[in-house]
Amino acid sequence: MLDLTTTEIADLLVGGVMAAGEDRLDAVARTGIPWVGSCGALDMVNFGAVATVPERFAGRLRYEHNANVTLVRTTVEENRAIGEWLARKLNTFTGRWLFLLPLGGVSALDTPGQAFHDPAADAALFAAIESGVADTGRVRRIPHHVNDPEFADAVLTAWREVHE
Repeated sequence: MLDLTTTEIADLLVGGVMAAGEDRLDAVARTGIPWVGSCGALDMVNFGAVATVPERFAGRLRYEHNANVTLVRTTVEENRAIGEWLARKLNTFTGRWLFLLPLGGVSALDTPGQAFHDPAADAALFAAIESGVADTGRVRRIPHHVNDPEFADAVLTAWREVHE
């Protein structure tokens, strides 16, 4: 299984409208199927139209994707919590798996010059995952953006490795 865009975990933990259930990743842990994951779009929490964004997010960095979708940037603290949650889940996996960290950014909005570029928030996410996963050899730093062809190559290499 390739599971590269896990944004619904941010929605679960921060309060967005496209939240995964608390059991996200549990089926992979139970079945032990080969799995390659990443943290695509964990820089954002999803909401509907701008008027639907809860008041508690007032003053937060927002991006109006279209009239029906507004994205709110996750903070350093939220990214740390997301990384800790992911690490706890990854530690329950019984099969062959790898988790790839796209050091160049986790979404199209998370690149230099784009609205959600925040290296400190990304670093908090990556550090929490790396420090929380018991088998650190299963977490790999990839020096590319999640949308770069080189990252796709790294995904394919990882897939071959877990699928051997």
